Amino acid sequence: MDAPFTLIPPAPGGTSKLLFLCDHASNSVPPDYDALGLPAPLFETHIAYDIGAAFVTGALARAYGAPALLGTQSRLVIDLNRGADDPTLVMKLSDGSIVPGNRNADAAEVARRLQRFHAPYHAAIRQQIAAIGPGAILISIHSFTPAWKGVKRPWEMGVLYGRDGRLARPLMKHLAEAGFRVGDNEPYTGALEGDTLDTHGTKTGHANVLIEMRQDFLESRQKAETFASRLKPILDAALADMER
Repeated sequence: MDAPFTLIPPAPGGTSKLLFLCDHASNSVPPDYDALGLPAPLFETHIAYDIGAAFVTGALARAYGAPALLGTQSRLVIDLNRGADDPTLVMKLSDGSIVPGNRNADAAEVARRLQRFHAPYHAAIRQQIAAIGPGAILISIHSFTPAWKGVKRPWEMGVLYGRDGRLARPLMKHLAEAGFRVGDNEPYTGALEGDTLDTHGTKTGHANVLIEMRQDFLESRQKAETFASRLKPILDAALADMER
């Protein structure tokens, strides 16, 4: 699929204020990029996409009758969760793997990828927020590896946020009450200037949160969708706390 994103539309007549986002939903690469010169097995790993995140995003969007936007190209083509001027937008080295198809990506090539993939995705986010209205709440879904550089990560879930913790704080509380080991802005920081939620949430005043899930919970579609059903009542409680 060469389209820059997939839209899951809201339920007909739906009134949900939620917009689900999945920046790293896919490991696909357009045919004209010739797999970026990488062997096929690497596209089944975390360097190409967030394993299981798309299934969780779809399941939650359907459960809430809410819209969702999912990136349809591998983050090795371009990282949708980066600002247009971020130096890591097109990675030439990812977790020790050189990306041959990105090695000679100059400013003109990065600009082409921005126009083809990045700009349409972010324009679609703005359109969906406008359709929802001023009370829109953004929930971004990601996943992370159980270990990094040989070191086991202690968290099962991560809740990422920048300056706006309205939803993050109650979500961390309810995840912990449900028995999860929760990272507060772990295993990554949510305060990345120019990323998706900074651009469309924090800077515009919309409540937002990024949810990171450990990938071994999401190894198959069935496991991921089961996990989404486990996550929904926790998210319900967090949203209710935020509204109060």
